[in-house]
Amino acid sequence: QVQLVESGGGLVQAGGSLRLSCVASGGTFSNYAMSWFRQAPGKEREFVAGISRGGSSTSYVDSVKGRFTISRDNAKNTVYLQMNSLKAEDTAVYYCAADRSPYWSSGDYWGQGTQVTVSS
Repeated sequence: QVQLVESGGGLVQAGGSLRLSCVASGGTFSNYAMSWFRQAPGKEREFVAGISRGGSSTSYVDSVKGRFTISRDNAKNTVYLQMNSLKAEDTAVYYCAADRSPYWSSGDYWGQGTQVTVSS
């Protein structure tokens, strides 16, 4: 059973940056593909970015391409989401997810979420 704990959310002005972190415990981190999802008020949860087990493959939703970067440090059991040029529409609760597979999917394990609020 993998436990995931996100951190790094907060309030930021439009155009600013935040870096989210997600620390995993209870499993072999390098066995899991990792991803970030988000859920805005009144909307469904959506995929934001994913990274393969070894970190060589990544994927992003179109709306964040060129602004967000997902990365992982398997030695620290941590996945990151660097968010630059933030927009008001990026406001959401951001969730970290782990998949027991080489590539990201719908998430077998989830964190509790961290709030990101972007003021315009």
